[in-house]
Amino acid sequence: MFRVLLRLYLITIVTFSAAIYLIPKAVIQLFEHRYVSYNLEQSRGFQSLIVKEYQRAPVQQWANVTARLAADFAPLKIQLMRLEDASFTSQEQRLLEQRQPVIRLGKWGWMEDVSSALDDQLVVKLSVPPDPLDMNMLYWSMNVLIGAALLACLLFWLRPHWRDLERLKSTAAQLGQGDLAARTHIPPSSNIGSLAAVFDTMANDIELLLNQQRDLLNAVSHELRTPLTRLDFGLALALSDDLPAASRERLQGLVAHIRELDELVLELLSYSRLQNPAQLPEQVEVVLDEFIDSILGSIDEELENPEIVIDVALDCALDRFALDPRLTARALQNLLRNAMRYCERRIQVGVKVCARGCEIWVDDDGIGIPADQRERIFEPFYRLDRSRDRATGGFGLGLAISRRALEAQGGTLTAQASPLGGARFRLWLPS
Repeated sequence: MFRVLLRLYLITIVTFSAAIYLIPKAVIQLFEHRYVSYNLEQSRGFQSLIVKEYQRAPVQQWANVTARLAADFAPLKIQLMRLEDASFTSQEQRLLEQRQPVIRLGKWGWMEDVSSALDDQLVVKLSVPPDPLDMNMLYWSMNVLIGAALLACLLFWLRPHWRDLERLKSTAAQLGQGDLAARTHIPPSSNIGSLAAVFDTMANDIELLLNQQRDLLNAVSHELRTPLTRLDFGLALALSDDLPAASRERLQGLVAHIRELDELVLELLSYSRLQNPAQLPEQVEVVLDEFIDSILGSIDEELENPEIVIDVALDCALDRFALDPRLTARALQNLLRNAMRYCERRIQVGVKVCARGCEIWVDDDGIGIPADQRERIFEPFYRLDRSRDRATGGFGLGLAISRRALEAQGGTLTAQASPLGGARFRLWLPS
């Protein structure tokens, strides 16, 4: 709020200051003739009295008259000058020769000095001195008080706007974090009431669409599991009979396809459950080295290439760390399976724990991930072109499930380049 208030205040003050300086100057230049005639009318009495004082005395005593008038009119200055004095312009000299007064305007269109001809050679000049320091200080103090009043008005006007905008921002953040029930609750009387109403309507539509999508996904997935189970069971019975080799091979291929579909359904159900904000993650303190060993043991049988080496590097300032074992294990298993699918010979799992949180990374020495696709690989059903074949690419849900599992705990999952030459997946869980 301070930054916005400061910018708005600076714009207001700069505009106000520029307007005070430029607008009067432009108006005075535009209506200079009127300002001159007005000031001449106002100063006609002074000029007449001063000229008469000189005319009552002989020319030889005009110096004494000047001194006396200067004392009487102080702090105004009275000077006796020659008509051809260099301070007069040629136009002013012509006016004085015609016995017409000459006036010069100062700030805000007020008279700065006025000159009147006494005879063909001498001119009396009445000058208004600049304001003294204390008066200037008072004028500046008034400007400062005006600026303070503007600031107070801006603050009074901006505060409800800022409060409602902060509420709108907070609601948007909650929606982004998965809280679909979040609403602004900003009254229609607010200055951004119409915007808040549109936002809440949008949030209602998003919640309805996502709930419908989730319900449809759950319903379809559950309904698919029953016939898939029946088909799997029926094909298993058929395989138990004596069959020709060709028929048995075809049935085994069908069983493989059915089990692949069943695995897809399980992945869809897992992803759907992770999208439900009502399911809060557990917080259990685990011993990290034992936790990593258990995860590696769970996927050890899936390691098809015996030449692949999995290294573990632990750098733990704390032996225990609080996390959701189920979600974190699921995320790490998916990442390790992904690494086993694309690595050449080596996978490294690193763990680093500090007071701020826990960092876990999975490196491989495979072909890596292009920089422009390191974010898209976490989208559901997205697979890189080189992995369109399901034999190597999976269903495109593993990385999406892993990210959702981390985000449900307030953590993050990102893809980077690995020091081993392939891809690095970095998990971060805050304390």
